[in-house]
Amino acid sequence: MDARELADRLEIADLLARYTRAVDSGRWERLDEVFTEDAVIDYSSAGGVRGGREEVKAWLAEVLAHWPGRLHLIGAPVIDFSGDGEARVSAPFTDTLAPSREMVAAGTAGFLHGGGWYHHRLRRTPDGWRSVELVEEQSWRTAR
Repeated sequence: MDARELADRLEIADLLARYTRAVDSGRWERLDEVFTEDAVIDYSSAGGVRGGREEVKAWLAEVLAHWPGRLHLIGAPVIDFSGDGEARVSAPFTDTLAPSREMVAAGTAGFLHGGGWYHHRLRRTPDGWRSVELVEEQSWRTAR
């Protein structure tokens, strides 16, 4: 592995972290630093939408308002470079969606826990690596 590939892998790991931070903080404009303008984002495996960046940002803002406490954890990504400025990335995730940011009893209704895989198709742009496609593969979900 050469220095360029190491740098690319670090930048891609940072991209995945920026994605979760944007979603968990509700700073939807920060998703512009993750996705290209023409990106396709597919949350249909979790019962969500499939659409463009702006459509998905609006949908996330509406739906996730019901769970102000959010935390996504991303596992070690598998990164495959194609050599033409593109990469395919699959990263496992778990998430918790909570009905409050305050301390509540563990048995409180409204908690969602889930996990699965985020599959990204990335492109190197003048601004760095960006996702041109995200497909969420929801593997499990529990609700309380």
